[in-house]
Amino acid sequence: MADESAGQETLARLLARRIVMDGPVSVGTFMAEALGHPRFGYYMRRDPFGTGGDFTTAPEISQMFGELVGLWCVDSWARLGGPGPFHLVELGPGRGTLMADVLRAAAVLPLFRDNAIVHLVETSPSLRERQRQTLQPILGDAIHWHDRLDDVPDGPTILIANEFFDALPIRQVQKTNYGWFERLVDVEPASTEDDPRFRFVLEAFGSSGNRLVPDALREAPDGSVVEVSPASQAVARLIGTRLAAAPGAALAIDYGYAHGPAVGDTLQAMRRHAYAPVLEAPGEADLTAHVDFAAIAAAAREGGAQSFGVAEQGEWLSRLGIRQRASALAAKASPAQAQDIRGALDRLIDPAQMGRLFKLVAFATPGAFADSPPAGF
Repeated sequence: MADESAGQETLARLLARRIVMDGPVSVGTFMAEALGHPRFGYYMRRDPFGTGGDFTTAPEISQMFGELVGLWCVDSWARLGGPGPFHLVELGPGRGTLMADVLRAAAVLPLFRDNAIVHLVETSPSLRERQRQTLQPILGDAIHWHDRLDDVPDGPTILIANEFFDALPIRQVQKTNYGWFERLVDVEPASTEDDPRFRFVLEAFGSSGNRLVPDALREAPDGSVVEVSPASQAVARLIGTRLAAAPGAALAIDYGYAHGPAVGDTLQAMRRHAYAPVLEAPGEADLTAHVDFAAIAAAAREGGAQSFGVAEQGEWLSRLGIRQRASALAAKASPAQAQDIRGALDRLIDPAQMGRLFKLVAFATPGAFADSPPAGF
């Protein structure tokens, strides 16, 4: 029987033809195409979240996470003087679960809800539809979608970004006896047009690698791999510019390292809640890399904002009262539900699970939190 996939267009075939014609592409280009290609990109065609998808994020684990983020937003807005109307912005809002929990928790201060204009920065048509289903019962048609943060109107802003920066493209450089060279993605010589396979190679001359490597790591040992994310820094710089121009605060939650830059290859692929080969079947798996929190904080400061943190997720949630919230929920729940609540709590704050790997950094208009830092920091 003939292979039914023969001749069918795929992202792998598109990328392979591009590489054959123009040469190897950067890791960042491969990652951007695998995740965001208009026709074949991973996020453009599916709902990757939850038990039926490829991974689960903190808002999907428990309502407690989103509720505490919501209270953080309310507290920050109040400490900014309660400017209204204001833009409540989420970058990469997934299914809309986090925003729904944020808005429910924000009911403690009706003025916050009354003045909030909700903006979702989302490029995926399928996820936009899922967000509409989640949020329309709460907001009606008062939801604004944008492809880019640049498109959100200027003005007072409260912004949240949960597991957004880890999916932005990175570039990788590697140290050799001859200096730093950028890692690129090429086609395996033995692969076929119908079944292209990819491999990592190094650029020929090292000009990009020498330009990209941070000065602090220039003397790292041979074989070292370093990742940089100009895309993440550009978004953080834009957030800083917004917050410098009008009252506001932002909260970024992601997995990564607090004290960068660091040496290490952290690029990974997730498919059906398991790790997969990074270069296999582009567009069929989620690609992410550890976030350099120091780099995005520096970029936000370059944009004009003040930065706070970095805090580990377990400590931050504990400072905001997640244990007390879990106890209150468990007291009203059935024994089975109470056990689920305790399991979710452990998953969110246990250092061996999400509590230490996931971290938070906050940005704000300079001087807006002069008396004390934002909640949890």
